[in-house]
Amino acid sequence: MQDIIRQLDAKRGQARLGGGQRRIDAQHARGKLTARERIDLLLDPDSFEEWDMFVEHRCHSFGMDETRVPGDGVVTGQGTINGRLVFVFSQDFTVFGGSLSMAHAEKICKIMDQAIRVGAPVIGLNDSGGARIQEGVDSLAGYADVFQRNVLGSGVVPQISMIMGPCAGGAVYSPAMTDFIFMVEDSSNMFVTGPEVVKTVTHEEVTSEELGGALTHTGKSGVADLSFVNDVEALLNLRRFMDFLPGSNREAAPVKPTEDPFDRMELSLDTLVPDNANKPYDMKELIEKVVDEHDFFEIAPRYAQNIITGFARMEGRTVGIVANQPMVLAGCLDIDSARKGGRFVRFCDAFNIPIITFVDVPGFLPGVSQEYGGIIKHGAKLLYAYAEATVPKITVITRKAYGGAYVVMASKHLRGDVNYAWPSAEIAVMGPKGAVEIIFRKDLNDPEKIAARTEEYRSHFANPFVAGARGFIDDVIMPHNTRKRLCKSLAMLRGKRLENPWRKHGNIPL
Repeated sequence: MQDIIRQLDAKRGQARLGGGQRRIDAQHARGKLTARERIDLLLDPDSFEEWDMFVEHRCHSFGMDETRVPGDGVVTGQGTINGRLVFVFSQDFTVFGGSLSMAHAEKICKIMDQAIRVGAPVIGLNDSGGARIQEGVDSLAGYADVFQRNVLGSGVVPQISMIMGPCAGGAVYSPAMTDFIFMVEDSSNMFVTGPEVVKTVTHEEVTSEELGGALTHTGKSGVADLSFVNDVEALLNLRRFMDFLPGSNREAAPVKPTEDPFDRMELSLDTLVPDNANKPYDMKELIEKVVDEHDFFEIAPRYAQNIITGFARMEGRTVGIVANQPMVLAGCLDIDSARKGGRFVRFCDAFNIPIITFVDVPGFLPGVSQEYGGIIKHGAKLLYAYAEATVPKITVITRKAYGGAYVVMASKHLRGDVNYAWPSAEIAVMGPKGAVEIIFRKDLNDPEKIAARTEEYRSHFANPFVAGARGFIDDVIMPHNTRKRLCKSLAMLRGKRLENPWRKHGNIPL
């Protein structure tokens, strides 16, 4: 018995040491934590229960049978974040560069299967050189097995990828199918083909950071949602982020007690919207002033900045926020913002998170590049997402709501539950000037007539009352009462039940 215990201790010690002290030191020299240090920082103290510590690869080719490390380059198991169950895998770059073998993949699949069964989020801390080349097709099969779990778990349990090192080739597709991707600046990257392949095939010279770094994917491609300066900041923010999410689609997000009164008035909101309809204002100011304790966790703040998405709480309960941003492109919808907003709305709907939408949208962004880029189909993604969603949907129109963009932004026509407007709201097919120039084209040479017609159109439509008369707006509210009205509406909608017609699945315009 004592001999077995000594063997057990030796095996555990070997597993905890990963690829050895020299490689651990090299990991630290790069400014990166080890796989186990990351788990310790992410999870509550002493909550981690490790699975499959003694698993080893089964490859005998290319000298691999001479090198076996318990755990095989990934640490897996379950623990808690602020007392709530999560499953986590953390790839160990000190062991074979974190490369994925069949055994490595089986460990990940085991915790994903269990997470789906019990209803708990899956968090992946990715730091891997990709497929283990020595295993050939076995490593590819391992990736495919993980991909299958990503798909089966989609909309069932939240899946979050934290990219903390290299992530290339087939390895990028598992994070791509998770709900949110976070990255660490200067030490993580994602690309299907690396700089050398790009140079060989297209003759373009680009660095790893330029091709697939955190700033590239959070600002240009939109592949990643957030980036952080180092491992510590990333993991602490991930702990905060998880508090907004439910464990699965079968439960509600956690309620966080707050002393922020539901009927708190914000008098400054009465002057937020400028008198000049062409002057911008910061929609984030409105969001932060109405949510609990001004706490707003923004998603994808660097990408498609003309639309704002993120999580907040109202009376302690999680809500998803979608809002046009007049400070960028006047709040117009375009290809990128429609994709960003549509994906976020679908996540909220999948996990029973009510959606609050703040609208100030003059329309869809015009231009050849938008039309050639497929704005018709991409814009329809946001439309489809709102129309499909059955969670509580509350909309506040603060200023402009023109044309098809008015319909898309959670209008009453897309089963909006409660639709409010501020007195400054303008709901029309288009702006007064453009409308008059079309309707009264014969008078274009008479500036006085055009001016009079423009004022007539503005007085008729530049207010919320025409839409209110038709029931498309439930009430016109004072800006300073916005938080109170939202909280009361959310409380009323807690028992909402709405089901779409049975179907295998819809066919979203991808």
